[in-house]
Amino acid sequence: MKRTATVLILGLPLGLGGCGYGASKMAHQAQISMIGMSEADLQACAGPADKTIALNDKAHILNYVYKPSATGGFTLDLPLSLGGVSLGGSGTYCSMNVRIVDHKVTELHYTGDDDKSIGNDGVCTAMVRGCMRQPEPTMGPLDDKASGFHSPSVPPQTTQAETITDSKK
Repeated sequence: MKRTATVLILGLPLGLGGCGYGASKMAHQAQISMIGMSEADLQACAGPADKTIALNDKAHILNYVYKPSATGGFTLDLPLSLGGVSLGGSGTYCSMNVRIVDHKVTELHYTGDDDKSIGNDGVCTAMVRGCMRQPEPTMGPLDDKASGFHSPSVPPQTTQAETITDSKK
């Protein structure tokens, strides 16, 4: 009995890492340490954005999209369109929205079907991995207190970050 309990206790961190907790934690660490990063450094480590949305003269949103080709897991479809069963695996895509004000990152959000088997937003790690593995000079310190289960709170924004220019004018 003791041996089984020891194996379970020692194996739990390895199991959590394999199911996405580590990836989810890194994605949430990025939401903290990338605040204040220059837009040039962001694009150097994360690449060019898929889309840019202007908010006003001082602020814009950079949108990155990641759609992995394989998500793992196992799916069994029943014949005659009677349904199916999916086991394991992870989300199918992530969209990362980065708010830039005066050429600096002020917040970073993930959306989409982006959860792994354990942890939230783990699929999104692929978009920030380059920045997290080789931090740029304008990044903040790595926060080891970040959780793999929930995003950190959003930092307060300036009025420049919130004002949207009316595009109909």
